[in-house]
Amino acid sequence: MNTTRLQETINLCHYNFDDKVLYINNVNNRLLVENTANKMIENGIIDKYITVDEFSESALDYFNLSKNILGKGYYYSIAELVSIYLTETTYLLHFSSDTMPALEVQKNWLSSGIEVLNANKDVKVFNLAWNHDYKAAKEESEYEDSTCYYGYGFSDQMYLIRTADFKQRIYEYYDKASERYPRHGGESFEKKVDSWMRQHNFLRATFKHSSYIHNNFSKFKLINNIAVRVNKPNLFLSIKK
Repeated sequence: MNTTRLQETINLCHYNFDDKVLYINNVNNRLLVENTANKMIENGIIDKYITVDEFSESALDYFNLSKNILGKGYYYSIAELVSIYLTETTYLLHFSSDTMPALEVQKNWLSSGIEVLNANKDVKVFNLAWNHDYKAAKEESEYEDSTCYYGYGFSDQMYLIRTADFKQRIYEYYDKASERYPRHGGESFEKKVDSWMRQHNFLRATFKHSSYIHNNFSKFKLINNIAVRVNKPNLFLSIKK
């Protein structure tokens, strides 16, 4: 939030969003983070921010979930669940705090993703390829066309979804293949979505022509020669259609 990262992420989407929302979660100094977020609103970088814990209980009730059900996954999942619970636009684009489009991303990637979701109701999520690993995306796919690889899988690092699909109570499914997610994440949002998709033969579409960059970083790390403190914000971009 003290760098240009959020603005760069939004710019690399090449899209005029209906809403640009920063979800603030798991922070030590809430007042400090909110003051910074208010400056970002004044500067037109985001439209608003949401403090996740204000809506966490309502979101859990809505989805028939609880902290006990999510276990360790609560920490990793509650921002995503609250964002889906609150979003009213047709589409929702999410970036975790350590993820952003690659600098050379094609300008039409997001409009292409919307077209893909519009064309096939069995495709529930669209994402860029991860860390330029197009080979892995191809190997994990069931089939491909000129735009995307289509296969099973889901990641909370970034996703474009139809909000209505994910507003359903879909987080109760289990699939053995979803046990591949890290154990430290518990019954996380991404694991539960992956199970739901596999149980119903729903697919994700991975864009063949551009990538996002995911870089795990600790609380303090040098990024682009700027020392930043990471407070786990998540960026959610809303799209009406």
